[in-house]
Amino acid sequence: MPSTSRLTAFAFGLIFLTLIAGAQSAMKASPETTSAVQRGAMPWSIGVLTQGGFGVTQNRSSFKFFMVGVHAGKILTGNFSDGMLRGNFEYGVEIFPLWQSYTPTSMRQNCVYVPNPFVPSSQLASCSTPFQIGGTFTGVSITPAVLRWNFAGSRRWSPWMQGAGGLIWTNHKYPAFGGPPATSGGISNSTFGDNGKNDDTSVWNFTPQFGVGVHYFVEPNRSIDIGANAIHISSASLGDKNPGVNASVQFTVGYSWWK
Repeated sequence: MPSTSRLTAFAFGLIFLTLIAGAQSAMKASPETTSAVQRGAMPWSIGVLTQGGFGVTQNRSSFKFFMVGVHAGKILTGNFSDGMLRGNFEYGVEIFPLWQSYTPTSMRQNCVYVPNPFVPSSQLASCSTPFQIGGTFTGVSITPAVLRWNFAGSRRWSPWMQGAGGLIWTNHKYPAFGGPPATSGGISNSTFGDNGKNDDTSVWNFTPQFGVGVHYFVEPNRSIDIGANAIHISSASLGDKNPGVNASVQFTVGYSWWK
């Protein structure tokens, strides 16, 4: 893991230990009342969460992700439907002030055509000193539309499924996409136009996603939340190039208060 991620690893460990301590304390109380979801109430929820995962497509399988943030939601309906589908609809928002992606590094270089002073009407390739691209990207993620169905479940367990869409801003254009490799023996015309550290990509990317998970209520109005999301990362061609991350799997652990 990159050295810049030590702080995020510490944050993950601190949140995990807090969740365990809260669960142990709540279990001693052994509440007999039902959860906020099963009661069919329409409460607000606010929670802290950490999320991490990896790319699953062949050219992105070495990408890793880690983030820390908050979730706020409002159950908009009482419980309805019958049987296993009985539950309610929740609208939520998630913000990750700390978003990081760890990507492979490689050496690239800027190349441009310049006039050939020795042969009229011809050009030469002029390339810069090789530089490194990739590595750790840091940013902020906001998901303003989390549409979640909470199943009524049991006294302690409430599964959920959701669809969501969000936006990521990163401190550099993501993912890295530069000019021809520094080790290339020759430069073809097709490689020109891809010049620059992360040329023609974007610091803005969109995150359509689908997820499933479960609330485990340690108290009637407090829950440990575990989930898994399939997330697509794409700039929607805000730049001339859109390498993106076609698919990633990211796992979430959080703790929520319901009121």
